Amino acid sequence: MNIYLDLFLTFAKVGVCTFGGGYAMLPILQREIVDGKHWATDEELNDYFAIGQCTPGIIAVNTATFIGCRLKKAPGGIIATLGVVFPSIVIITVIAACLSNFQDSLIVQHAFAGIRACVCILILNAVLKLRKSSIIDLPTAILFALVFAASAAFGLSPALLVITCGLIGLGLSRFRNEHPQTSGDNPTAPTEVAHASGEQSASDPSQTSADAQSNSISQVPSDTRATK
Repeated sequence: MNIYLDLFLTFAKVGVCTFGGGYAMLPILQREIVDGKHWATDEELNDYFAIGQCTPGIIAVNTATFIGCRLKKAPGGIIATLGVVFPSIVIITVIAACLSNFQDSLIVQHAFAGIRACVCILILNAVLKLRKSSIIDLPTAILFALVFAASAAFGLSPALLVITCGLIGLGLSRFRNEHPQTSGDNPTAPTEVAHASGEQSASDPSQTSADAQSNSISQVPSDTRATK
């Protein structure tokens, strides 16, 4: 299949299920883009969502544009963007044309109530999947708690929070590069193991002698042993 047609159809399939915004779309994007097409990894998809959060526009549309540009430059970004918005344009046009006829219907209100409940589950699922690849150590856990508290208590702009956390992440990365011993790695471990092995061999000379004698006997040709 042509890559441009594949981009359009894949993101159109994602766009059909755009109930609840970009975060609710994350599980669908992971299934189609990461698991199905292998156009991006989980980490890259999380990065696209983070960048889309602090750039103008809808997160899902921005993410589609990023992935399309990554695959086929500007034409791929345009095709992917058109694909993800096309179903919404068609559906909203149809609904807007006849919304006044059934907007007060009890059946429609109950249907939307069910959709809102489903959207909450989709967003929760997206949060749990993001957590697995984002909160990976103590600093990121602390940062998560601080950002959650700041967002809940003060209602700060998401763009401001994303940019601030990005700068903090750069600072942590630089600190870890300058102080690798604090990252949890133990580069002296192999040396210590080698020393321990040497000390064990030195402390048990009888075992070493027995092993050497056994190796010497095993190396005697079989016909020589038979002659003896």
